[in-house]
Amino acid sequence: MTKKDAIAIAGTLSEPSKMPAYSYGLPAAECITGAKLAAVKGSVCEGCYALKGFYSVYKKTILPAQYKRLESIQNPQWIEAMITLISGSKKAAFFRWHDSGDLQSVEHLEKIAIIADRLPAVKFWLPTREYAIVNAFLKTRACPENLVIRLSAHMVGQSVKFASGMPTSSVFTDSVPAGARECPARFQGNACGDCRACWDPNVTEVSYHKH
Repeated sequence: MTKKDAIAIAGTLSEPSKMPAYSYGLPAAECITGAKLAAVKGSVCEGCYALKGFYSVYKKTILPAQYKRLESIQNPQWIEAMITLISGSKKAAFFRWHDSGDLQSVEHLEKIAIIADRLPAVKFWLPTREYAIVNAFLKTRACPENLVIRLSAHMVGQSVKFASGMPTSSVFTDSVPAGARECPARFQGNACGDCRACWDPNVTEVSYHKH
C-alpha cells in the first residue's frame, strides 16, 4: 500500500510538536468516559482543551481530520493503512495512540494490538480511561510486549492501582504521588526530551503536573 493510499483510508498522523513520536488524534467529544468526566469538577478531563477548541483552526481543519480518523477505524484496510503510515514515518521508533480521544471498543483495541504485533520494532504507548474495554480485551489475548497500555486516573490527585498490574498515569498539583515517576516536561520546555517513561512498561506510574 502506498502512503497516498494509506492517507486516503486512515487520514494523516498527528504530530505533537514536543513529543518524539507521531500520534493519531480522535475527537474528544467521542470519548466514552472522558466526555462525561469533562463535566466533573476536579477530574483530569475538566476543561479539556480539545473540547474547548484549544487550537485556533480546530473546527475548520483539526476536528474534521479527527472525525475522518474515527470513521476510518471501521475500514477493513485500516490496519494495513496504519502500518504503512507508522512504519514510513520519520519518527518510527515510538508511537503514541490518541493525543486526543480514546478507545472506542474492544475491536478497536484488538486492531491496535495487531498493528503492534506487525511492527515489533516500534514502541507503542496507549493512554486510556476505558478500563472496561482493556479488561475485556485482556480476556481474549495477551498484550503485545511493545504496546504499553497505561490506565489513566480519572481525578486530579488520584493514583489508581489494578489487580492486573497494568501501568498507570496520574495528574498532580502539589506533590508527586508516592512511588510515581514525575513527567519532566515542565522543566524542559514542556517537551519529552530524552525521557521515554510513558513507553516503558517497567514504570508503574507516570504523574503529570497539572498546568
